[in-house]
Amino acid sequence: MADSAIGKSHPRVDARGKVTGETLYSGDLTRQRMLHMKILMAERPHARVKKINLSKALASEGVVAIFTAKDVPNNEYGLQIPDQPVFCGPDANKPYTDIVRFVGDQIAAVVANTEHQAHEAMKLIEVDYEDLPPLTDPITAMRADAVLLHPDRGDTNICVHYKIRKGDVEDAFAKADVIVEAEYHTPVQEHAYLQPEAGLAYIDENGLIAVESAGQWTHADRKSIAHALDLPEESVRVIYPAIGGAFGGREDLSVQIPLALAAWKLQRPVKIVWSRRESMIGHGKRHEVFIKAKWGATKDGKLIAIENELIGDGGAYMYTSNKVLGNAAITSSGPYFIPNIKTDVYGVYTNNIPGAAFRGFGAPQALFMVEMQMNKLAEKLGIDPVEFRLKNALRDGDTMGVGTPAPGPVTIVQCIEAARDKFKWKVESGKKKSKKKSNQSSVVSGRGFAAGFKNVGFSFGYQENCWAKVELYGNGKIEKVILHHAGAEVGQGTHTVMIQMAAHTLNVPTDIIDLRVSDSAIQGNPGSASASRLTFMAGNSIKGAAELALEKWNNEERPAIAEFKYLAPRTTPMDKETGFSTPNFQYAWVAQACEVEVDTETGHVKVTRILSADDVGKAINPDLIVGQIEGAIVQAHGYAVLEDFKTKDGKVLTDQFSNYLLPTILDIPEKVESVLVEIPDPNGPW
Repeated sequence: MADSAIGKSHPRVDARGKVTGETLYSGDLTRQRMLHMKILMAERPHARVKKINLSKALASEGVVAIFTAKDVPNNEYGLQIPDQPVFCGPDANKPYTDIVRFVGDQIAAVVANTEHQAHEAMKLIEVDYEDLPPLTDPITAMRADAVLLHPDRGDTNICVHYKIRKGDVEDAFAKADVIVEAEYHTPVQEHAYLQPEAGLAYIDENGLIAVESAGQWTHADRKSIAHALDLPEESVRVIYPAIGGAFGGREDLSVQIPLALAAWKLQRPVKIVWSRRESMIGHGKRHEVFIKAKWGATKDGKLIAIENELIGDGGAYMYTSNKVLGNAAITSSGPYFIPNIKTDVYGVYTNNIPGAAFRGFGAPQALFMVEMQMNKLAEKLGIDPVEFRLKNALRDGDTMGVGTPAPGPVTIVQCIEAARDKFKWKVESGKKKSKKKSNQSSVVSGRGFAAGFKNVGFSFGYQENCWAKVELYGNGKIEKVILHHAGAEVGQGTHTVMIQMAAHTLNVPTDIIDLRVSDSAIQGNPGSASASRLTFMAGNSIKGAAELALEKWNNEERPAIAEFKYLAPRTTPMDKETGFSTPNFQYAWVAQACEVEVDTETGHVKVTRILSADDVGKAINPDLIVGQIEGAIVQAHGYAVLEDFKTKDGKVLTDQFSNYLLPTILDIPEKVESVLVEIPDPNGPW
């Protein structure tokens, strides 16, 4: 009932199907008369496609059709801007789409009776390339004399530039007692979701082009597919089966448009499953970022000025670089009050794999720099690093770098204190200390502390919204509830908490709720399963729809059916010269402490304990939240200590899990602790 529907760790509604293998993922789907697709990738970072000879491939056994750039009605797509061709090649209806800009650019899609036949035919396609010099260094690509990778999009390869200007930085630095200047580099990271890209497209019973694949936003996928096929959005249907992880990497499309094109043209179901190698070279990665930082503080431990420059490698296409790097700009001053700020953040086109959305969305790169600067300043000042953070932490009403206060409640102080107390952090001078495990051992141990924050929701002036529909059935009492919501379940447990939130609002048991999900032909636009937004946004929309339906029910309307579209608080875009704005309607706050061992002879790093204190608002399902925190810690551990995505001249060297080192159960910290700081948001559903 309602008193136990939220705040309790209900079992996941999808657990049994996933454990038993009954749940179907994209790669498991089949239909009668189904054909199979393989996609030829360029495998070179920069080239012009002069000619494509399909004659041998078309004559190969089992081949039904081969699609190239000339077959795409509108040969472009992109979540933010349509700067990427569906296929690279000559005779397309868009300029410059004969240019290959990264190794994963798609050249042709082969459709055959079997996957093996499609693969064999793909190897027979003859492509005449004119190789062009690859531009793989973003700093070089920024130069005025650099080759333009998108000549139709301006006279520079700089695709993003955010400025933050607050106060008088030069005057403040002149008054600083301590200044720390440093340069940092954060690497590329592979999403490494368990399920590679896959999908099935067909013509449904209503004549719609249906695409079943893994994604994060059904309606955005539908819009991009329809745009490329030059069709009304209503003629395309996107359905999400079970999704084997996303982490931001499925926000941008991969196989969906070629599948839809083939099913539309051939009027038969078409399926594709990428190999791990195809996945690793074909989808975007966490942005590589080069950072310069200059930070100043007074001798009593107050931050007074910072100057940052962040250069993000956007790769071949925009993807979400404008949003990721916007978030990096906002978080580049950390969760601290700093009166004087000068920050420039650039995104640059290169011939590398595109930079994409990835868990943290630009904040991890910026906050790595922030917390390194904080530690160095604390050491120079001789102040305990936790006390230094508390002294400078944002409070309600403090202005951020963008010149406006962070939306309240600002809970970074509570998170820092919770992490400090639970970890039993002892105040020290701030000097770096380590101790040997024994006199004979080469292993030394130490500990560290960090704080951070990131955006909740899509913002920068975009009107965040989310749709839900609730249907109530029964006689004297509610006997059945149908809940419609298209929010994607990418492994985080969203569908479970949706049912919990509906049950709580309606004061009914969870087991009478029938959840209908992730079908753009049936449900309204939910927004993306990203940006830490879905529980907040879906909760408000479900609560609104349930309350409206309950009102109808109480007025004797049977069945009682209601829809509700929740609109989040308004935000504003960043001013082009100063960054002044209210860019987000809320932030998530966190503090972490850890213990680390380092072998001074081998360099081996072992994290033995980590504690994370996260402000989660109202915890709808505590166990699922802890699972998300622990998963993020493991992923961050890989990013910081193990993973090394290597390229040379734009070509990927680590294109398999066998040569890209991911953390396993033997690598993760021995002790992982989560502290849920529950401070409800006034705009949240509860």
